[in-house]
Amino acid sequence: MASKIPAKQSDRDDGELAISFEFFPPKSAAMETRLWETIKRLEPLDPRFVSVTYGADGSTRERTHGTVTRILRETQVLPAAHLTCVGATRDEIDEVARAYWQAGVRHIVALRGDPPGGVQATYEPHPGGYAYASELVAGLKRIGDFEISVAAFPETHPGALSPEDDLDNLKRKIDAGACRAITQFFFDPTDYLQFLDRARAAGIEAPIVPGILPITNFARLVDFAGKCGTKVPAWLYDLFGHLDEDPESRDLVAAATAAEQCRYLQAYGVTEFHFYTLNRAELTTAICRMLRAPATPWANGPFTGPRLEARA
Repeated sequence: MASKIPAKQSDRDDGELAISFEFFPPKSAAMETRLWETIKRLEPLDPRFVSVTYGADGSTRERTHGTVTRILRETQVLPAAHLTCVGATRDEIDEVARAYWQAGVRHIVALRGDPPGGVQATYEPHPGGYAYASELVAGLKRIGDFEISVAAFPETHPGALSPEDDLDNLKRKIDAGACRAITQFFFDPTDYLQFLDRARAAGIEAPIVPGILPITNFARLVDFAGKCGTKVPAWLYDLFGHLDEDPESRDLVAAATAAEQCRYLQAYGVTEFHFYTLNRAELTTAICRMLRAPATPWANGPFTGPRLEARA
C-alpha cells in the first residue's frame, strides 16, 4: 500500500521549474481575439510547450489545426496538437498526423477521446479506427518521430475496471512510444504523489506531469469534476462558497489555492506543471510568477530584528 506521504521524488534532475499550458480552439472571432491575447501574455513565461485541445468527437479538427499552425508560425512557443481516436478511421487520423508533420509540428498529445455523451458515456471504437490511445501512439510513431504526451489519471479514469487496470493502460501507452504523461486535474496533491509512487513501482519511468486547473467558475467545476471522476474536497466548497458571485475575490482565492497546491508538490521534488488555462492568462500568470519567485525573506528563519513596543 502506498504511504500517505511518499518519499520526495522528481521527474527532472536539474531542479528547474518547467511549465506548459493548454488552450482550446476558439469558436468565434471574439474568442479568437481573446485566445491570442492570452497566448501573447503567457509567451514571456517561456513554457516548454503549449497544447491545443481536440473536440471529443473530432469536431474541432480544423480549428485545432489552424490554431496549432498559427502558434508555430507567429510565436516562439512550441505547439502540441491534441489528437484522439474518436470519430475517424486510421487512414483519416494518419492523414491529420502527416499534415501536422509536414507543417513542422513535432509534438502530439495522443488521447483515446470521449464519446459525444461525455467521459462516462459508453465508448465504442470507430470501425476501422484506432481503438485506444496505445494504438494511436504506435501509429503516430510509424508516421514520424513525434514527441508524444498521453493522459494519466491520479484518481483513476471513470471507465477503468480498477486502479491497477488504469495503470496497466498507462504503461501500454508509454511502452508504445509516449515520452510523458500529463494528468487529469486534481485537488488533493497526495492523490498525485501516491499515484506517482504506484507508477514508479509498476516500472513506469517517464515523467508524469501534474495537470493544474485554476478555478474560474466553481459551480461549473463541480459539474465537470463529477463527470471525469475528480474529487472536490470539502475545503474547496468552504473556500469558494458564493464566490462565483464575486469574481474578483474568486480569482484571488483561485490563484492562491493553485499556487499552494504547486508549492506542496514542489516540496516533494515535482518540478514540472501543466496548466489548464481555459484561454485565460491572468490566473496562470499569477501562479507561475509565484512559483518562480525566490522564497520570501521571512521564510528562512525566525525574526531577529528589533521588536516594536506593544501598543497601549
